[in-house]
Amino acid sequence: MTKGDLSENVETQLGRIADALDRIAPDPRPKTAINSADAFVWDPGSGGLKPVPKVNRVPFGLLKGIESQAKALLSNTQNHTDGLPSNNALLWGARGTGKSSLVKAVHAKINSTQSIDGRLVLVEIHREDITTLPHLLDILRNQSRRCVVFCDDLTFEGMDDSYKALKAVLEGGIEGRPENVVFYATSNRRHMMARGMIENERATSIHRSETVEEKVSLSDRFGLWLGFHHLDQDTYFAIVEGYAASIGISMENDAFHAKAKEWTVTRGSRSGRVAWQFIQHIAGEQGIKISLPD
Repeated sequence: MTKGDLSENVETQLGRIADALDRIAPDPRPKTAINSADAFVWDPGSGGLKPVPKVNRVPFGLLKGIESQAKALLSNTQNHTDGLPSNNALLWGARGTGKSSLVKAVHAKINSTQSIDGRLVLVEIHREDITTLPHLLDILRNQSRRCVVFCDDLTFEGMDDSYKALKAVLEGGIEGRPENVVFYATSNRRHMMARGMIENERATSIHRSETVEEKVSLSDRFGLWLGFHHLDQDTYFAIVEGYAASIGISMENDAFHAKAKEWTVTRGSRSGRVAWQFIQHIAGEQGIKISLPD
């Protein structure tokens, strides 16, 4: 074999290796087209944002019994949209009391008063993907639009230490939170951690108070705390009446209230979620299709 033949053979082999590497290499990360929608779900597998054409939400005006929480979150979100100082927000409390519904309703209400260029972006990150939050924020940091990153039902169990990544991202990191992003989370727990998890750390740690303080301080990264609690009966009735009026359900008040009350007994609680489930039941009985206003 001549020197020229050897050189040609090496080039051929290198070409085959390059082709093979191209075939097994992952696809390039998709470009984030953040102007394509007003709401997205974060997909850490692809490193991109999945557009949500129609958000599943209840109109702001139909949220009853949480007026003070709604006013506070709306004000904070409006400040953020206007480029003014704003806080990360933790919405905590009982299940089904309107925490996630309020976040989505506030997003819609804010955008109803904004020009196309000024509309706020809502980005949902799933609880199991919270360790990828730094990557998401890096993407959003370079965007011109203002964003709310939202995580529903954010709680930590057992030996889960992903809360440390969240702490660093919210306030403690060198870069800090991007100026165009706020982080909203809902949780059934005020400190987002099970009492048993905190008590276990207290029992096993050498410096118990320091360890517990580290875990509890996670909630301190949220400048705005909003508590949600179970409804009284009058507020529950006001919620179901508001839903009924918006959908077109007609029923005598006494009979309607009796059915609504019976529904809470079977469910074991009164909440906005239970009220909505009751309304869906009644709408089905009356053959009414539900189409809520934006």
